[in-house]
Amino acid sequence: MIDVSALRGVLGGSVLTRDDEGFEAARALFNIAVETSPAVIAQCTTTEDVGQALAFARDSGLPVAVRGGGHSVAGASLVQDGLVLDLRRMDSVTVDPDARTAVVGGGATWGAVDRAAQEHGLATTGGRVSTTGVAGLTLGGGSGWLERKFGLACDNLLSVDLVLADGRTVTATETEHPELFWALHGGGGNFGVATSLTFRLHPLPEFSIALLLWPHDQGADVTLRYRDFLAGAPDEVGGALIYLTGPPEEFVPPDLVGQLCCAVLVTYTGPEAELRELAAPLLAVPEPGGPAATVLTDIPYADLQSMLDDPPGFRNYWSAEYLAELPDEAARRFCASTYDMVCPSPSQQALLPWGGAVARAVDWPMRHRDAPWVVHPFGLWADPADDERGRRWAHGLRDVLRPWSTGATYLNFIGDEGADRVVAGFGEANYARLARVKAEYDPDDVFNRWHNIVPATVRRGAGNSVGVTD
Repeated sequence: MIDVSALRGVLGGSVLTRDDEGFEAARALFNIAVETSPAVIAQCTTTEDVGQALAFARDSGLPVAVRGGGHSVAGASLVQDGLVLDLRRMDSVTVDPDARTAVVGGGATWGAVDRAAQEHGLATTGGRVSTTGVAGLTLGGGSGWLERKFGLACDNLLSVDLVLADGRTVTATETEHPELFWALHGGGGNFGVATSLTFRLHPLPEFSIALLLWPHDQGADVTLRYRDFLAGAPDEVGGALIYLTGPPEEFVPPDLVGQLCCAVLVTYTGPEAELRELAAPLLAVPEPGGPAATVLTDIPYADLQSMLDDPPGFRNYWSAEYLAELPDEAARRFCASTYDMVCPSPSQQALLPWGGAVARAVDWPMRHRDAPWVVHPFGLWADPADDERGRRWAHGLRDVLRPWSTGATYLNFIGDEGADRVVAGFGEANYARLARVKAEYDPDDVFNRWHNIVPATVRRGAGNSVGVTD
């Protein structure tokens, strides 16, 4: 039993152990398949709390995990028998409409940012649902509906306040700690505890969507038409093609509720009238008649975000692959893989278009951002008996599309798939550079739960670690 009395005496927030009421609720993750049980949860309210909790962990010899505001589907925000720095009470959002910036606490979710920015007609790229944590998404890159127009979330990151493993606080910007600033644009939560992040915001006076639904057996034709539609679409167009179970919503025909369907969401940073004209090729599939269900409307961006929130209480397994191209054969294999989905369930199989501002970004750590497509098996199911089936489907989708893969992946979309996948996400040169940054700011590898980057001076061969020496 760990004596936490000293920590309770100095922490402004709460300290929970396994014997305390509320511990299990504080421990629970969006992904209920993660059963990791920490020894201590420090519910921090200030930067000083973070420093005190880190000092306690260091003095007690406890491993550390950092929990921001969101999902942590891979379970990286918990550590077995260690100490969790829970930042969810540090969730403030302050918008400066004149400077078009937002200062966001490390425990905030994107829903809070979206709502606060929308009051001033502003927005920035965040997660695809409102419950995603700001810090985790951004530090890992930050893919979202607005990315083709405004870039990834990390592209709009102006500064980060960090508490380092030794308790020091630093602010990373283009001019202060510039190598650390570079690493925080996709290198993940490997370098310190992000207690505050400042973002660039963009005017978004109008926003509209087209949500289209077809029976599963029409999916192959829809996918090819969607591919061709995106090839000529302006940067203002985003969205995804998604295979999913027809939800019990008013706009879904009764015969498609509970059935595997092919859906297309087209997002547009402009009015519905313009989107209707742009989306005309999709509205005509198949001919005659078009989609089985169509929702085409102006909508506040923050409303879309909360409308698509993933249901909690399911077991999760996600993966991803970048595609260098999507020829007819690749599209057909993508569609055929849906037969192995865990369905009916909230599982989804998504084809996400990149390009636009994503491909034009500066040189951040993420590799192959010029890939035109990201394929994303997104598994959610209730029964543990489906675990093997769900993982097999996710890996199978990646395997059948490997002939068209760039060899890289978006690490925010995957769990622990081995050290080689981590290096593939960054590329060897960027991984080596990240390892040098790690050696400077976290030489003892305290922050090692998110697709770990091992300090350059350390050589390790086990687990999810790759050694890099100079």
